[in-house]
Amino acid sequence: MSRWIFILAYIATLAAEEAAEPTRASGIESQRAVKARELKPDDVSKLERRLRDFKDKGYLERYGAGYHGFRAKFGNMVNGGGFAVGPEYFRNDLRDGQVNFRASAQLSTRLYQKYETGLVLPSFAKGFLSAEFLGAHRNYSSLQYYGTGPDTPKEFRANYRLEDTVVGGMLAVQPVRFVKLGGTSGYLWTNVGPGDDSRFASAETAFKPAEAPGIDRQPNYFRNGVFAQFDYRDNTIGPKQGGNYVAQYTFFKDNKFGSYGFRRVDVDLQQYIGFLNKTRVIALRAKATLTDSDSNGQIPFYLQPILGGSDDLRGYRPFRFSDRNSFVMNAEYRWEIFSGLDGAVFVDAGKVFPRRGLLNFRELETSVGFGLRFNTRNAISVRTDVAFSHEGFQVWFKFNDAFLPRRFGTGAAQPLY
Repeated sequence: MSRWIFILAYIATLAAEEAAEPTRASGIESQRAVKARELKPDDVSKLERRLRDFKDKGYLERYGAGYHGFRAKFGNMVNGGGFAVGPEYFRNDLRDGQVNFRASAQLSTRLYQKYETGLVLPSFAKGFLSAEFLGAHRNYSSLQYYGTGPDTPKEFRANYRLEDTVVGGMLAVQPVRFVKLGGTSGYLWTNVGPGDDSRFASAETAFKPAEAPGIDRQPNYFRNGVFAQFDYRDNTIGPKQGGNYVAQYTFFKDNKFGSYGFRRVDVDLQQYIGFLNKTRVIALRAKATLTDSDSNGQIPFYLQPILGGSDDLRGYRPFRFSDRNSFVMNAEYRWEIFSGLDGAVFVDAGKVFPRRGLLNFRELETSVGFGLRFNTRNAISVRTDVAFSHEGFQVWFKFNDAFLPRRFGTGAAQPLY
């Protein structure tokens, strides 16, 4: 008897729950409707809203496209030159993309001038060869100079004018995938004069020729070089994975005085590690420049390797350190904030030194910082960095990637390019 009472009670409970189910379902549906009416979009900051508008309206893409090859060229001036702008004519569709041509003229807020032209054959002989021809003239009226060596005081800085003209060419062969071998040749005319920044001493009054070789007379150079590159980046203009390793040897022959010739080795190693579908990237770079001259030879102070500025030791002023050799390492962690904008934190470490035997990890200058990276067509087009060092802080606004590889041949002399 008790068994039947239990079964009847269980059946009654199931019936009651079934009867209540429509009421419960309607209650849940009612709650969903209320929540739907109360939904609001995510509240974002004014800065993020403006950045998204800047990206969505495609201002950078419009600037890059230009009109029939004509467009404005921003930035790309030497460190400390101020904001630069000027017209540029650029065509990468000549002869069905087999020929690229570029010509530009720029003037900066500090009245620095730069004129460039270049002709590139990106691929010919069935993709086996590539070539580039270029010419440039620059007039930089007040470049900074602190003296030679790693221990120069930051309080004392002089300035000088540098005018130079360069013409040159590059021919490269790609024997196998990822590998490029080539040679460069060209001519460099230089002229140094008094700086026009009245806040600082002019270099020729502050330094003797023994302290700043080339301050009293300037050579002209015939330059020849060879290079090798191993490049397996997933995107050459905006890499998120892979590596790019470059070594270049350049011989500078002094055709004017015969006493300022020297040899230079540049090594630039870059590695990119992307993860989380490449929305996070660790970017690493190690770069060294080593020079050598005959026993009686001198290297002009304005052609010696330098550190300090927006592309290496970002917590220091432009041209802060110079000597016969330099070594710098950079590490960045980049993450996608939203499409077209990345955040970054970074650390830099490096030094200059008089002898190649001092190439080591001791007595490095360091800086740390953070920044934003605006991307156009998967490449960094605008970069802002705030960097800190024991000498203070620096704020940079640039139109290039800090790890942008310099062109073969032309990048073999500072402060060219």
